[in-house]
Amino acid sequence: MKKIIFILTFGVFSTLNYSQEKNDITTEKVLRVNFLNPAIELEIPTGHYSTFSSALGVGYGGGYPDLTYGENGFIYIISPFADFQQKWFYNLNKRNEKKRNTANNSGNFVSLRFVTRGNSIAENVNRTSDLDFAFGPTWGIQRKYGKNFHLLFDLGPQYYFDTNGNGNILPIMVQLNLGFDLKRK
Repeated sequence: MKKIIFILTFGVFSTLNYSQEKNDITTEKVLRVNFLNPAIELEIPTGHYSTFSSALGVGYGGGYPDLTYGENGFIYIISPFADFQQKWFYNLNKRNEKKRNTANNSGNFVSLRFVTRGNSIAENVNRTSDLDFAFGPTWGIQRKYGKNFHLLFDLGPQYYFDTNGNGNILPIMVQLNLGFDLKRK
C-alpha cells in the first residue's frame, strides 16, 4: 500500500511540475512558393513540434535505376509532382534559448516523406510507367532568412516503385528547396 501511495504522490507532483513548464515555441501554418522545383506548398501544424507539408508543382527529377532505361549521360525527367511530408522538429526550444530564429518553423527535423510524379513533360529516358512513387524517412533543416526567404534541405533513404510493380531501395533521397514564405498564421 505504501508503494502505491508513493507512486501516486510522485506522479501527481511530477505532473504538476511538468505542467508548469512554459511552452512558447510551437509550429506555425505557412504558405510558400518554391522556385528551385516550382511548387506551391502549405505547411500546417499537427502538434507543438510537428507539421504536415504538402506541395504541388512541376519540377526536375532524376531517374530511378529500376524504373528507367535508355539513359545516356545526364538523366532528367521534368514532370508534375506531389510531395507530402510529416515533420517532427526536435530543436525549436534550443534554438529559441540561443536567440536563433524559429519563425516559420525554422529548425531541424526528422520526417516521413512521400513523393509521386506524373506524366513527363520532357525527359531523356524511357520510364516503365507514367506514375512513380517514393517514400522514406529523412533528416533535414529548414530556415527562414530575412523577411520571407525559405531554405529547406533534407536527405534519407527511400523505397521507390511504379504502377507496374517495379521498385527498389535507393540509399539516398535528397531535397533542396528555395522559396518565399507568402503568409503565416
